[in-house]
Amino acid sequence: MSRPDNIFLIGPMGAGKSTIGRHLAELLNKEFRDSDHEIEKRTGAGIPLIFEIEGEAGFRNRESSILDDLTRQSNLVLATGGGIILSPDNRKILHERGIVVYLHAPLETLLARTRRDRHRPLLQTADRRRTLEDILKAREPIYREAADFVIETSHRSPVSVAREIVRKLESHVKNENLAS
Repeated sequence: MSRPDNIFLIGPMGAGKSTIGRHLAELLNKEFRDSDHEIEKRTGAGIPLIFEIEGEAGFRNRESSILDDLTRQSNLVLATGGGIILSPDNRKILHERGIVVYLHAPLETLLARTRRDRHRPLLQTADRRRTLEDILKAREPIYREAADFVIETSHRSPVSVAREIVRKLESHVKNENLAS
């Protein structure tokens, strides 16, 4: 049985998942959703407040529940939160219910893109560089393992990245059809 036609974007904060995801959904005529925005919409609270009240574990539980719900849909481009891949169950859901694209960007790019952002609880530290380095060190191998393919986003427009994803998807689908 082939996987559904969903596309899931994974990667660290600042990789461009939401922005690229919107362009990708438009190019493919799919619905775009952002798991973090869905959490905020359904709880009526911002992610920083959820972290403050429930801690990271509480947030991750909400994230897993939203992921399970959203990935049951079809014809979807989903931008996921950076830590969604920490759960083996989440990685299994992503793999079984769509094509997983890892949006990669180097540390300097991620730092530049998140430097003014006060909405990311994990980056509200005195040493954002060190925090982001630690996050990347822990998550990079998991992103790569979970992904069907990796796309570089640094120094590129979101539209050009979305177009590359479309080309890779076409090739990926063609290869899957040849294999079956």
